[in-house]
Amino acid sequence: MNKTDLMAKAPSIAAAMAAAEVSPDVQLAQTRYRAALVSSWGIPIGASVLEVGCGQGDMTAVLAEAVGPQGRVVAVDIADPSYGSPVTLGQSAEHLRATPLGSRIDFRFGLDVLDEAVTFPDSGFDYAVLAHCSWYFASLDQLRQTLARVRHWARSLCFAEWDLTTRSADQLPHLLSVLIQGHIEAGGSRGEGNVRTPFSHESLLRVLPATGWAPAPGQAIDTTGLQDGDWEVAACTALLENDDRMAELPQAVRDLVLSQADVLRSLAKDRGNTPLPAYSLTAL
Repeated sequence: MNKTDLMAKAPSIAAAMAAAEVSPDVQLAQTRYRAALVSSWGIPIGASVLEVGCGQGDMTAVLAEAVGPQGRVVAVDIADPSYGSPVTLGQSAEHLRATPLGSRIDFRFGLDVLDEAVTFPDSGFDYAVLAHCSWYFASLDQLRQTLARVRHWARSLCFAEWDLTTRSADQLPHLLSVLIQGHIEAGGSRGEGNVRTPFSHESLLRVLPATGWAPAPGQAIDTTGLQDGDWEVAACTALLENDDRMAELPQAVRDLVLSQADVLRSLAKDRGNTPLPAYSLTAL
């Protein structure tokens, strides 16, 4: 599906999401962003897609629209269906299944693609998609193993993630919030937040060749209008106020994190924190 057609369908795709009933404007912005991503990848009608880290299905819904009735999307996530707030993964999936897009989607939650019992046919998918899920991995090595595993199952890779290289000073609160969360995780205090391993674009490019993927030149994707800067600042603030999580850190790491938190508080706004840039790439 071409970019113009897919972007035009963004309002109807957004309306298929359960979160649209809670925050319709937010959902529409998120859907338009993902429509731009899918358009940049050129995924055609009739394609088969394996989506790793599907979450609540924001990208899943756009992929289902792009591949059309003849295509299919197998959307997997390691999280339990009860994960997520204010709408859980399971609730969002059930809502999406009840729409015209639902027949094209096979949701599989609680599925770890690194489990040897999990398998798909070799080259059984035209595309593997990992979109804004890779910072959720426990380590860069876990991502490396996942990319190597899905290499057997898909002919092409489509990948998107936030870029740690800021373009303007007003993106610093988002940057600091993800780096602080990453430091807390690396310091040994493990949680279930969306940010666990915030690696750079350059790190990904170093990893990909060793996993069998040959990346094409990537491109920047406009993140204007997204709310993720606010969400990560809020998530980071809540984590810093979690005494149990902070107590798990070695003193030196805790001191470093608290100093970073001081800088974050001096820069962050109550609302309207500008999101980081994002990058998108494909690989064969």
